[in-house]
Amino acid sequence: MKRRVQLADFEGPWRIEREIEDSLGGKPGRFSGTAVFSADGALLRYRETGLLTYGDASPLHATREYIWSADGAGIVVTHGDGQPFHRFDTADLTPEADHHCAPDLYHVRYDFTRWPDWRAEWAVSGPRKDYRMVSRYQRV
Repeated sequence: MKRRVQLADFEGPWRIEREIEDSLGGKPGRFSGTAVFSADGALLRYRETGLLTYGDASPLHATREYIWSADGAGIVVTHGDGQPFHRFDTADLTPEADHHCAPDLYHVRYDFTRWPDWRAEWAVSGPRKDYRMVSRYQRV
């Protein structure tokens, strides 16, 4: 894909597989489920649901919600309650962004080079956090 992704490109259901490497907790994690981007006026509501497993513990049902909106040549991502999260530039096929949530730092690198398959890789660090998450998305 040579063209940049646009907000509307994400609309609809996606399969999501997430691997979590927790350097402090020492137990690997995994999330498997679906993510749906639903149109709501000029924005997309993101909701993921699935099973989260850490180590050999029993799986837990997990959900997460965000709001995605277009902003010039970028996409702004806010938490489901509207609190700021991050923004990334859609002109880049591998955009990066940071979110400071004192005392922690969240750094994301998206990869749209194999669109419509894409991924988001998070590195999270702080006094009590040190983990990496890689989420892989595929159209349903």
